[in-house]
Amino acid sequence: VQLQAFGGGLVQAGGSLRLSCAASGRTFSAYGMGWFRQAPGKEREFVAAISWSGSTLYADPVKGRFTISRDNSKNTVYLQMNSLKSEETAVYYCASDRVKFKTPPYRQPWEYDYWGQGTQVTVSS
Repeated sequence: VQLQAFGGGLVQAGGSLRLSCAASGRTFSAYGMGWFRQAPGKEREFVAAISWSGSTLYADPVKGRFTISRDNSKNTVYLQMNSLKSEETAVYYCASDRVKFKTPPYRQPWEYDYWGQGTQVTVSS
């Protein structure tokens, strides 16, 4: 299983970015997907998740600003990030659920068994 995240970059505070994560190697539509982020010197933290059936879950700090979605025809999960803040500068990782057909989505990293390489998001103030 391979996950490739891309779409990161440099954006000013208040701006937007859309991250994408392309998956291959197993039946994408059967697995939930998650986004996590890790800032320098901090632990990896949950951002958002979407189940195989489309249920979503968000970390409190990003509710109302971030949207996770998936396109099963493209084996891709997206993270639309609006109104970005400087403190959200981090490497963003996508991950694939450990278990098929699991609902609801989960926020714990150990629920995910495959991880992408990460994409850097830098928000300038």
